[in-house]
Amino acid sequence: MKADIHPKYYPNARATCSCGATWTTGSTLPEIRTDVCSTCHPYYTGEQRIVDTAGQVERFMKRLERRQSESARRELDLQIRREAEEAGRKARARGGSAEAASAEVYARYAKATQG
Repeated sequence: MKADIHPKYYPNARATCSCGATWTTGSTLPEIRTDVCSTCHPYYTGEQRIVDTAGQVERFMKRLERRQSESARRELDLQIRREAEEAGRKARARGGSAEAASAEVYARYAKATQG
């Protein structure tokens, strides 16, 4: 066996978690720092907590909100268009102006979305 090839072993190495928990263990490093330990890990604590070191969760939530608001706006536009077409058809069947009926629907939704 070769001599002097193994790293130095520290039997009382200090391990520190980002939550503040510390303990001693054996290691080849004198001091160990970790982000998650058994004291704060969701598997052991039972709580759902997201460890976000780079802001990725926040960016994802912003993207999700933007997509949801865009799809809601598209659905509302589609609903308005369908109601306007239906009002136009009914107005034509009664002998009235289809354009006026459609404009009335658009105006009603414009007031509802502004105030």
